[in-house]
Amino acid sequence: MTKRDYYEILEVPKNATKEEIKKAYRKKALQYHPDRNPGDKEAEEKFKEAAEAYDVLSDDEKRRRYDQFGHAGVGSSGAGGGGFEGFDIEDIFSRFGDIFGDFGFGSFGGFGRSGGSRQRVNKGTNLRIKVKLTLQEIATGVEKKIKVRKLVQCSACNGTGAKDSSSYRECPTCNGQGYVTRVTRTILGHMQSTSPCPTCQGSGRIITHKCSKCSGEGVVHDEEVISINIPAGVAEGMQLSMSGKGNAARNGGVPGDLIILIEEEKHPDYIREDNNLIYNLIVSIPQAILGSTVEIPLIEGGKVKVKIDPGTTSGKLLRIRGKGLQEVQGYGRGDLIVRVIVYIPTNISKEERKILEKLEESESFKPENAKKDKNFMEHFKKYFS
Repeated sequence: MTKRDYYEILEVPKNATKEEIKKAYRKKALQYHPDRNPGDKEAEEKFKEAAEAYDVLSDDEKRRRYDQFGHAGVGSSGAGGGGFEGFDIEDIFSRFGDIFGDFGFGSFGGFGRSGGSRQRVNKGTNLRIKVKLTLQEIATGVEKKIKVRKLVQCSACNGTGAKDSSSYRECPTCNGQGYVTRVTRTILGHMQSTSPCPTCQGSGRIITHKCSKCSGEGVVHDEEVISINIPAGVAEGMQLSMSGKGNAARNGGVPGDLIILIEEEKHPDYIREDNNLIYNLIVSIPQAILGSTVEIPLIEGGKVKVKIDPGTTSGKLLRIRGKGLQEVQGYGRGDLIVRVIVYIPTNISKEERKILEKLEESESFKPENAKKDKNFMEHFKKYFS
């Protein structure tokens, strides 16, 4: 199941301050509090979801990683590696109890909003694209310039949707407040709730004369070239997020985000396992028997020398530490694992056949000697285990 955007959950903009995030979380937590929604499983999940969002956005480091890498930057669970899937309500109150002030369990009464108008801020929709990367690009990081077609702010009306500054009037439904209030009676007393005005969609005003270019929408379709800085170590299926690079919002507001889905192209020589790279090194029979030193290419460029010990068998693994891929968050690197494969030719000359037939008669080449060779037998067990 796709996780929701944390800013969207708390209904705050990307540039929200810590205090704004705290207030938004408190509002959501009070809205979906279990005492206020007894037996409502959906409300309980939203209560936990808001706590998870606050846990990440209230922490500077977690928020930085989330802004750059999305949910992947803060662990698979989306809350710094731990998440709230295993948490119960008491755990959340224990962790964020100071946020609620006097509103603990069973302490609700008189919910409402403070005075003053509050207009809804429109947000544009997110835009999703796929970016294919080679393993070399993943190893070093890369800047990609991508042309995307999306909704952009109308240049004629600067995104307002109105012909000019005098082409508005106060919304008659909400009297310019941007929201409507409803009071309902429950077993807990009178509950006051607010929602965006359905007539003006929270803006507090309606357009009397629309912009001729965008027909009052405030946005038009256009193309934009976007530079995307992709860090080293990303992986197939990972999503990166660029704040404010999505579709522009209708009738003003903040643009959505650009979500970049990473696709990884297969490499002809390397196999990736997490941040480790596997390289199949093919050696000749003489090299495997006598030993040798060979050079293999590194994914980032250059070469490294690898020593093949005398008597190396096919399938032996050699580990070169720190020559794999970088962790996406910059903590350490994987290893380069060299898998030795001894090449057995299928087409040989008459002279080569005679040499091999003579070697076959040699005592050193008798296959029964393998049982006496402890190193060979240990490798044999590991290979098939």
